[in-house]
Amino acid sequence: MKLTKLALGVTVASLSLAACKQEAAKNNGAAATTTTTETTDKIGEVVYVNADTLLANYNLFKDVKTRLETKAKKAEGDLKSKASAFQNEVGQYQQRAANMSEEQRAVTEQRLARKQQELANLNQSESNRLMTEEQEEQKKIYDKVEAFLKDYSKEKGYKMVLSYSRGNSAILYSDESLDITQDVLKGLNEAYDKEVAAESKTETKTEAKKK
Repeated sequence: MKLTKLALGVTVASLSLAACKQEAAKNNGAAATTTTTETTDKIGEVVYVNADTLLANYNLFKDVKTRLETKAKKAEGDLKSKASAFQNEVGQYQQRAANMSEEQRAVTEQRLARKQQELANLNQSESNRLMTEEQEEQKKIYDKVEAFLKDYSKEKGYKMVLSYSRGNSAILYSDESLDITQDVLKGLNEAYDKEVAAESKTETKTEAKKK
């Protein structure tokens, strides 16, 4: 089961290039070195995150992916088992049909047709259930990344965090110094690991009380 990649672009505040130019114009009389420094600072307010790297190494995403794939494999196995049992019934009917009365054949065929429809409905409902669960998990991941980036950007003074994904990005080139992926990834994983540890501690206490 393939998980859809998330669009990780989070705009904290709009940054106008025209505004940067106006600011530079106001300081026209200043020294060239000062102007260069101010322009560099402005550009530094825009950074980016590599979405491919982030998702490949974010522990929450990896855990969710593993969990959903496990559920998908189980659902697929259950459906295959039911389909195999149905095929056996069909095979048995085909072997006995010649010795059955017309009424018996009609009743058996109706029963098999109902089972076939039930299998089709089950397949569809399981697919819908897994798809819905995947979408819900993706939203949770997006919300956590967005919340982290908002706090992170306030702390670092960034005005905009862009998302880069190879082959699917509006960013054609960017200086590597603007890539904050590893720092963001470290923060996200540390926060997630703390959540997992807290949940594990709570579950241990709950189990201890039951005993």
